[in-house]
Amino acid sequence: MRILGLDYGSKTVGVAVSDPLLLTAQAVETVWRKSPGKLRQTLARIEELVKEYEADKIVLGYPRNMNHTEGERCEKTQEFRQMLEQRTGLEVILWDERLTTVTADRIMIESGIRRENRKQYADRIAAVLILQGYLDSLHQSSKAVQN
Repeated sequence: MRILGLDYGSKTVGVAVSDPLLLTAQAVETVWRKSPGKLRQTLARIEELVKEYEADKIVLGYPRNMNHTEGERCEKTQEFRQMLEQRTGLEVILWDERLTTVTADRIMIESGIRRENRKQYADRIAAVLILQGYLDSLHQSSKAVQN
């Protein structure tokens, strides 16, 4: 079993995948599109990645505001979730992605990635953080059940 993690943005989707034991998330790629509304190729690429990695589930970053409200980006993410579920037939779990972009930026600064090169890495690092957060919650839940 593997899980695909996605960071959905207006022009990009960062993609990460779990290892088969569901312990770690690794960056895969950033899917770029020319226009925010042009999702057919993006969905086709994600479907290819689902098959390539034999993913059983998708975790999609959910961009709530810091005060827990949901704005326009949440609405767009819900629409994208429905398209993903229809296209792949997989369960798509929404996962709170607050501060993942800030954390991704900090990781890139600490790694010495130049400012002009950060955009090409930011989305896939954010996807890793989203997926890793979900994987960690699975392990926390299983530990709580065992105790």
